[in-house]
Amino acid sequence: MSIHKLSYIHPDAKIGNNVTVEPFAAIYGDVEIGEGTWIGSNVVIMDGARIGKNCKIYPGAVISAVSQDLKYKGEYTTTHIGDNTVIRECVTIHKGTSDREKTVVGSNCLLMAYVHVAHDCILGDNVIIANSTQLAGHITIGNNVIIEGMVGVQQFVSIGDYSFIAGSTNVRKNVPPYVKAAREPLSYVGVNSIGLRRRGFTDEQVKNVEDTYRVLYVQNSNVSVGIKIAEVELSESEEKEQIISFIKASTKGIMRGFS
Repeated sequence: MSIHKLSYIHPDAKIGNNVTVEPFAAIYGDVEIGEGTWIGSNVVIMDGARIGKNCKIYPGAVISAVSQDLKYKGEYTTTHIGDNTVIRECVTIHKGTSDREKTVVGSNCLLMAYVHVAHDCILGDNVIIANSTQLAGHITIGNNVIIEGMVGVQQFVSIGDYSFIAGSTNVRKNVPPYVKAAREPLSYVGVNSIGLRRRGFTDEQVKNVEDTYRVLYVQNSNVSVGIKIAEVELSESEEKEQIISFIKASTKGIMRGFS
């Protein structure tokens, strides 16, 4: 363990082995930090933070600050950061409220500089979010999602696994899995086939995804009609079932189709 004498660590904080804390960092009492994690200068880690192993948190980041939700009344909530996650300069991650009682960033994630993750967001594993993207409260993001820079995501939105969001877009509707999303308003612009193959998807799996979205978004302007056709005419596959289940559960609505 390497704790710089100019940092502040509350005596109740639980710090794992081989943790490095640089000068002027502040770590509150109700905090747990896993072994091998590096905490940069001027990082503030507030009550309720649960940080995994081998994370890197760069200068100026603030973790587990109180929610900006005006409905928050001081209830006990937490912030969870998974193993091997990198949080770059000036990222802010707020703790949960009574809705979910926690904010979660998964393992092996990268949050680039100036990203904001608001209260009650749940991020899966292997998520990459580029600079200055802002997540409002109560957002759910699946695994292996990439969001480019300067994206704004509206509260209560869900973004499915393996999707890709283009930079400088506004996400006001749910984004189903495996897709590329861009334009204003946000629209389907194709299957994230390159990303899927990089993550080990077979040609057959990619074809299952492409066939499903061809029926849902290209051949049909009405997604409800497309779902009925896909369920009857397309062969059964895990990919098809995941897409259709996500859309059926999307009470907030789905982004626009191909146009």
